[in-house]
Amino acid sequence: MVSQGSAQLDALETDQTGNASKREPGQRRGMIQITPELLQEDALVVSHVSKRFYKQRSIVSRLRALGPGQNRGKSVGRVVRAVDDVTLTVKRREIFGILGSNGSGKSTFIRLISTLLVPDEGTVRIFGYDVEKDERAVQRLINRVSVDAAFFKKLSPYENLIYAARLYGMPGAQARKEIYEILLRLGIKPDRITQGVENMSRGMQQKVAIARAFLTAPVLLLLDEPTTGLDPRSKEDVQVFVRELRDTHDATILLTTHDMDEADALCDQIAIIDGGRIVAMDTPEGLKRQVGALEGKDGPVTLTDVFMHFTGRDWDDFEGEEEDEERDD
Repeated sequence: MVSQGSAQLDALETDQTGNASKREPGQRRGMIQITPELLQEDALVVSHVSKRFYKQRSIVSRLRALGPGQNRGKSVGRVVRAVDDVTLTVKRREIFGILGSNGSGKSTFIRLISTLLVPDEGTVRIFGYDVEKDERAVQRLINRVSVDAAFFKKLSPYENLIYAARLYGMPGAQARKEIYEILLRLGIKPDRITQGVENMSRGMQQKVAIARAFLTAPVLLLLDEPTTGLDPRSKEDVQVFVRELRDTHDATILLTTHDMDEADALCDQIAIIDGGRIVAMDTPEGLKRQVGALEGKDGPVTLTDVFMHFTGRDWDDFEGEEEDEERDD
């Protein structure tokens, strides 16, 4: 584990020099310094983590419980174990995929890693830092893209990104240059870069959220269904960017997705989560070989086949299901 001494705290001071362009060990990236000690740690270590929520029953169910002949002491809610005894390790520079249906617990899992929720049980460490004890240090190491991204709606994509760049200590000249390059590469036209985000489609807003995450070059990037609402060309652009961030900026990526082709193309390792528990974990090819052997298939096996095997259900069975946890505003 990384030492919690003064040397480590010094490595997390805000960059006042503005020299964030180099990505070599010992150099600063935004608000942090990438030290050899930091890079010796696993990117993410999750040990026996669980998270429970209390979910109220519907008004109709509660009224029925108060009717004649009903047990009036009956509970008006139930406990939902959104994440149930999850243990995994993500190595530095891996692209690690989390596959699961709506309500499976994957979004709660991402929130636990990003310090938005506190585990009821177990521990989460990011490059040696505990998400509870070292919350501020963890927040400087990560960035998160959610399917429902939050912005200053009245501001333009450029203004939202320049604000994020300043929070992460990026020098103005570097930030302005990279903002335009990233937005243009993601297919946002020059005349839209300075228009209000509120006037953009959901798909275009998602591109801005992805651009904001790429701009700050986090050491651990959390992508929670990042390509939802994007057209096929835009999805491909994002996938290229994800690989580039890993290869050129030494980043580790944790990805949740419903897109089987995307997971197969991007991920080094995949965990399938169902009912809050990990039911399978291996490389994409390893999972497909395993299911092929178990089911005695001679032909090719897809990740969809893998999902159906380990959960007993197809993706179509989950249409219309609600998340057990609330979405971000």
